[in-house]
Amino acid sequence: MSSVFPFAAIVGQDDMKRAMLLTAIDPKLGGVLVFGDRGTGKSTAVRALADLLPQITAVKGCPVNSARPHDVPEWVQSAHAEIEQRPTPVIDLPLGVTEDRVTGALDIERALTHGEKMFQPGLLAAANRGYLYIDEVNLLEDHIVDLLLDVAQSGENLVEREGLSIRHPARFVLVGSGNPEEGELRPQLLDRFGLSVDVRSPSDIEERVEVIRRRESFEKSPARFRRRYREQNDQIRNRILTARQTLARTATRKQALRHCAKLCAHLGTDGLRGELTLLRASRALAAYEGNREVTQNEIHKVAPLALSHRLRRDPLDDSSAASRVKRAVETVLE
Repeated sequence: MSSVFPFAAIVGQDDMKRAMLLTAIDPKLGGVLVFGDRGTGKSTAVRALADLLPQITAVKGCPVNSARPHDVPEWVQSAHAEIEQRPTPVIDLPLGVTEDRVTGALDIERALTHGEKMFQPGLLAAANRGYLYIDEVNLLEDHIVDLLLDVAQSGENLVEREGLSIRHPARFVLVGSGNPEEGELRPQLLDRFGLSVDVRSPSDIEERVEVIRRRESFEKSPARFRRRYREQNDQIRNRILTARQTLARTATRKQALRHCAKLCAHLGTDGLRGELTLLRASRALAAYEGNREVTQNEIHKVAPLALSHRLRRDPLDDSSAASRVKRAVETVLE
């Protein structure tokens, strides 16, 4: 994809890039919410990640990206026994999308021309084993939000309408971006994101100049610019693959568990999802950095990503959620 800006060439925005890489290593993290100013590279980073991700093994002709022939749903008629490599799916869910387009529905054209009831898969089928990207996620219609919550919880899409009863796996990493000035996100959907990042325009002049310089160079000659960063992109991709292989063997000592529990208790996060996400993200980062076990260093780096959106509002503290988490890390862990 010569029109895609290379992931390795993105200047700054370290937290955003780290959060996206962690979901590539461990998709069970629950996705990434990226909120911030317009024009800060949110969409660019998502496209770049899609171009960076390793390919997946899938059954040829299967619309839900099944990894093995016996995993193909019964209603699929186009699949073959042959296995192929295909890019990791990254599917856009546009604002104003209909429920039928999201979940899938009866193929009207086939019903009218052939008199057959045939299921036409939707965006959830295409996103299985990949990413579902929602730009301006805070403006998404409520009934689509409810649908996504149900599917994200179960990992399965169930369609029962027009005489159809169809189900298929729908396990995807949810990536949402938006501008907080245009509206807040519903708490139920906010809780479904494993990691969150606040993105701001860079204040450093040299960094801003470098962003402009690289973008101008890319627009003049995308192919040449991509070749310049191909080796760095390949290195990141190889690190992702290695981290996936070593993730299950990355040890978690009791001390690391205590660090996670103490930090979440100090911050007053609801439930235990914060601890679990913090631990999972720390393990993914340890695997990416080639460490054999989770240490305080990994917890320190990912705590703002895993916990910032889980804090209750404090009317006496007008600092950002990420700043509150960083202060808590210094108090509790150091």
